[in-house]
Amino acid sequence: MLEETLPLDRLAYCSDRFVLLSGCSGGGKSVLLSALRNRGFAAFEEPGRQVVREHLLIDGPALPWRDQALFAELCVSRAMQQMTAATESSGPVFFDRGIVDAVAFFEYLGRDVPAHLERAARVLRYRRTVFVTPPWPQIFLADRERRHSYEEAVAQYDASIATFRRLDYQPLELPKTSVESRADFILGRIG
Repeated sequence: MLEETLPLDRLAYCSDRFVLLSGCSGGGKSVLLSALRNRGFAAFEEPGRQVVREHLLIDGPALPWRDQALFAELCVSRAMQQMTAATESSGPVFFDRGIVDAVAFFEYLGRDVPAHLERAARVLRYRRTVFVTPPWPQIFLADRERRHSYEEAVAQYDASIATFRRLDYQPLELPKTSVESRADFILGRIG
């Protein structure tokens, strides 16, 4: 059972400290996370990037262009591990994407969200305000790990915003400004 493997009482207690960064792919989340880490905050890398790197290395199946469901499952598993590890930190902890993003991925694909992933998104919570990077074509770059187009990134962004709202989160768009200004914006709102 979930209760036996994860410290749900600690996770529930910490959820307001768990600050989720999400939004448009290629919108500057990773650079922003690095800036927050440089300011001394605990921060966790995007689970999807980790899964893609690992499966590219071993020519594995869990790539979003090979097996979308397996990719999303591994992203949720990684996000759960990150949340558990984050309970050991004090103060705000920042996450580059999380469980809700995997649920949004299924919805973007037009697929039913597996019940266990929906349950994970409802039980394992982040701070209610989610900071989202809006579509920003001037900084979007495809790379070895991000193979989709800007148009696909925008469509996924729209699906994510709808999923966040459905799961009772409040998405707050970050301004299209410098990384340091974005970090200040977030820190000013979380107190």
